[in-house]
Amino acid sequence: MKILLTGAAGFIGMHVSQILLSRGDTVVGLDNLNAYYDPQLKRDRLARLQKFPGFRFVQMDVADREGIAALFKAEKFDRVVHLAAQAGVRYSLIDPHAYIDSNIVGFTNILEGCRHNEVQHLVYASSSSVYGGNTFMPFSEHHGVDHPVSLYAASKKANELMAHTYSHLFNLPTTGLRFFTVYGPWGRPDMALFLFTKAILAGEPIEVFNHGKMVRDFTFVDDIAEGVVRTLDRPPVANPSYDKDEADTASSWAPYKVFNIGNHEPVQLMDFIEAIERHVGKPAIKVLKDIQPGDVPATHADVSELTAWTGFKPGTSVDTGIGRFVAWYREYFKA
Repeated sequence: MKILLTGAAGFIGMHVSQILLSRGDTVVGLDNLNAYYDPQLKRDRLARLQKFPGFRFVQMDVADREGIAALFKAEKFDRVVHLAAQAGVRYSLIDPHAYIDSNIVGFTNILEGCRHNEVQHLVYASSSSVYGGNTFMPFSEHHGVDHPVSLYAASKKANELMAHTYSHLFNLPTTGLRFFTVYGPWGRPDMALFLFTKAILAGEPIEVFNHGKMVRDFTFVDDIAEGVVRTLDRPPVANPSYDKDEADTASSWAPYKVFNIGNHEPVQLMDFIEAIERHVGKPAIKVLKDIQPGDVPATHADVSELTAWTGFKPGTSVDTGIGRFVAWYREYFKA
């Protein structure tokens, strides 16, 4: 297949692209290489992809309406994996406009490109943050997600609603994937594992929010990438027996799906830090702080819908995943 993958220079985008390219798909990777974090890390990820003959890179912002429309018209993609977004819950309190430009305007441009160019399936990144103020665990696609606690979460919920509209109006198959705290080699420098590893190695203190009483469904990036490809290969179909009176949020009369992708085994933040200390070989200097605005105290994914649809269930242990990250970090930074 010929696949457009936005956010190709990103953490998840690189890993998904490698799977698609390794199996023989053609991937047109799009990224704006912005400076939200060090662009050199993005360029180094791209260098890995450019070793594949089936990969071609296009530097463009998804918010570029005319550019995206022209790209779709010229390339005639079979399927689209849309991972480009302004990420980060905490940064959305600082620069909300970045989230509107990328996550709302950019997503509209992708939907329009798919609509007008006979794309067979759009898979896009949503987030576990859509569960917002929900406290019933584990989080299920059948639960309502109407109480986001950050603009980032609200933008991802908006993406799901926008996708459903296009599935309904234009019969465009769309699948939204709610990622749960992704970590692993080549990860983002603003994420906890990266920050903690860097600080511990340097003998510097780490900030531990909510006094360490956070619980996260940490999910290894290889499991996320496998889940993306598995869902890409199975487009949703309309559910003719959908009961509108029941209003089940996990299904629709349109060709539309949303899935959780998580490790389904939540881990206490202090246990996560302990695993980092073990693999780094040094203790952390912990500074305990209150929970930050926009954060939620716990996440836990129910992945039964994903497994039923694709046959795949994430399963990389946190200890294994952290070990792989620390090994990568030491090699990449010569630490």
